Amino acid sequence: MNSILQTEKECFFCGNPVCYDHHIYGGSNRKVSEKHGFKVWLCLNHHTNGHYAVHNNKETSDYLKKLCQEKYEQEHSRESFVKLIGKNYLEV
Repeated sequence: MNSILQTEKECFFCGNPVCYDHHIYGGSNRKVSEKHGFKVWLCLNHHTNGHYAVHNNKETSDYLKKLCQEKYEQEHSRESFVKLIGKNYLEV
């Protein structure tokens, strides 16, 4: 998996080696996430099953979206990010 936030296959939050890839910007932005590495590895508790899982908790999901945008903007412009994703998550 190509990720701008991770190099190792382990849960981004807890380090669990049993994990699955998660597209940080899903839906219509899934292909953009795939192409640009806007993905992280997550264990089931942080992906779909737990209270803080990205699919159950908006705060967790928004945290990853903001972190990913910040990382992208270290080498690209905010305008470029908004053209890709359609939204600025740092000013929400």
